[in-house]
Amino acid sequence: MSDDRRYWLVKSEPDVYSLHDLERDGTTYWDGVRNYQARNMMRDDMKTGDLVLYYHSNTNPPGIVGLAKVVQEGYPDPTQFDSNDKHYDPKSKADNPRWYVVDVEFVAHFDQKLDLQGLKEDEALDGMILLRKGNRLSVMPVEEHHFQRVLDLAGYAG
Repeated sequence: MSDDRRYWLVKSEPDVYSLHDLERDGTTYWDGVRNYQARNMMRDDMKTGDLVLYYHSNTNPPGIVGLAKVVQEGYPDPTQFDSNDKHYDPKSKADNPRWYVVDVEFVAHFDQKLDLQGLKEDEALDGMILLRKGNRLSVMPVEEHHFQRVLDLAGYAG
């Protein structure tokens, strides 16, 4: 990998929006993020062409299941303005939105899930944000060497 591309990991519960759902839909906006640190990354740092590891959380075992790509940079999350949506935020205003989304596109499923425990046991992934104790962010940056190691573990050549 090279150039100015950055690498990310996003978490989703498979019963809420799985990688299979993204494959079916082709693209989606990554909505419902209600953490300011994750919001800032989506709004300010995620750029078109960045690659994204797709992580299934709240499942047994949790793990990385595939790959997506950012196809639209940050813009206001439309769900924050919809009073019928579970992500509605009455304090967010159209002229001063609180929450942002990026659009992601399906790239690939990995042949097998890279489960969290196995990732923790791989010394080459030491320091990866996902593996730090107490990390609960649903969007996080991934260093290039960690991203490449995950692809290697997945047997993904692109």
